[in-house]
Amino acid sequence: MTDTAPMDIPPATQVTLPDGRVELAPGTPPPGGPYANADLLPVPVAGRTWTTYNFSALWVGMAHNTASWTLASGLIAVGMDWKQAVFTIALANLIVLVPMLLTGHAGPKYGIPFPVFARASFGVRGANLPAVVRALVACGWFGIQTWIGGEAIYFLAGKLIGEGWSGAAEFGGHAWTMWLSFGLFWLLQVAIILRGMETLRRFENWAAPFVLVGAFVMLWWMSEKAGGFGPLFDQPSELGWGADFWTVFAPALMGMIGFWSTLSLNIPDFTRYGQSQRAQTRGQALGLPTTMTLFAFLSVLVTSGSQAVYGEPVWDPVQLAAKTDSVAGLLFALVTVLVATLSVNIAANLVSPAFDFSHIAPRRISFRTGALVTCVLAVLICPWKLYSDPEGYIFTWLGLVGGLLGTVAGILVADYWVLRRARLDLVDLYRRSGRYWYGRGWNWRAVAAFAVGGVLAIGGADFHPLVDGRPVPALAPLADYGWAVGLGTSTLLYLALMLPRRESLSRSRRPRRPSEPSPPPSRP
Repeated sequence: MTDTAPMDIPPATQVTLPDGRVELAPGTPPPGGPYANADLLPVPVAGRTWTTYNFSALWVGMAHNTASWTLASGLIAVGMDWKQAVFTIALANLIVLVPMLLTGHAGPKYGIPFPVFARASFGVRGANLPAVVRALVACGWFGIQTWIGGEAIYFLAGKLIGEGWSGAAEFGGHAWTMWLSFGLFWLLQVAIILRGMETLRRFENWAAPFVLVGAFVMLWWMSEKAGGFGPLFDQPSELGWGADFWTVFAPALMGMIGFWSTLSLNIPDFTRYGQSQRAQTRGQALGLPTTMTLFAFLSVLVTSGSQAVYGEPVWDPVQLAAKTDSVAGLLFALVTVLVATLSVNIAANLVSPAFDFSHIAPRRISFRTGALVTCVLAVLICPWKLYSDPEGYIFTWLGLVGGLLGTVAGILVADYWVLRRARLDLVDLYRRSGRYWYGRGWNWRAVAAFAVGGVLAIGGADFHPLVDGRPVPALAPLADYGWAVGLGTSTLLYLALMLPRRESLSRSRRPRRPSEPSPPPSRP
């Protein structure tokens, strides 16, 4: 293999603004050819308009959702008390914020989405590997969230309509009305995303505070049922603070990190619209750890209260809300759950895989087509199985996702910050003749680091309830630390393989200032 390829597309030029942001030079033709389309090209600086509030609202909307609720309440269900659960989730979100900010930096600076950002390390063609892996994970998430939204419609409508709805004939292990509810919620999300990113931004701005109010209403309702806040705080830990707790803590922490590990990769899909680095940094730092911890606090208190009231923790908020006899309360709960699920599912699990699938064949698959592909695959993954129990949800699904995507995050961070010092050539990201072509469009070093890191991260994991057994039993001791193992292994291995080529990487073409003449095309 060689690290160059014949030049086939006349290059555009790029300029660096005084604030450090880079864009294609105004008036020059944008990159064309088989590796570019309108959805993948850099967002012009004039189009990067998201403020700190927009990013904070985005995170509030994504953090305050039913899956986040079950994430925290699931820890109560496996034996933690409220202090242990909140501590685990707060620590996880502080940890995952670091790669989130590091990968998000490329968005406001270059205006590029995640699949294009991955081309710098994996190659113009090779970026399809992390893009497809991330997209398939997002399909799983989209399916889980859609199932939750459908479940909300089914349970709460059943309380209003009666036995004719909730006692309908079963098909495939669930009432046909449950499948109908799932389909209706699926169609609603498709309708919203087809209207574009601006519609999403406006939706997130009002959905975020609405969902937060709904969570406080549920806390007030549960405290009334429990006879005050005392029983909510008094539920003891079944694990204590000894060996039993720390045995559960490690995989639970990795699962919590895995919950947002998808966003730690594809956050450039959103930060590319940021008006500055300060907007995305402050917006994410204010939005993610604070709101996620607050929502976790609310959810564990409510779940602890359900344990005091009903004798066992009700970790699913939809089933908990269905226990109320108030029609007004049911309608409010239904709207809150639907808004919360729509907020996170469209933003976190539909926008990014739509870009990822578009990246596979840019000339044939648009953003909207990619979104439809995501919606179809989300059903084929059978999300009702992934969401069947809290242990499988936290320790299997989230653990596997975190381990695999942590491996990709390590490669991206090492390449962008250590090897390239945050300097990219926009034009070369879209053409065969550039420095990111490597060998036939693939950087085998990144693929090797991904493969080794992935095997070590998830090879020893227990795949139940998806399948029985561990693929590589000898790696079982690493399974509880999948995200950290994948991130650390891929980072070190990628740097070891790429450092001999660092001199050629450092010769990256410096983006010119607006007042400078256009440079001639260069070859790596």
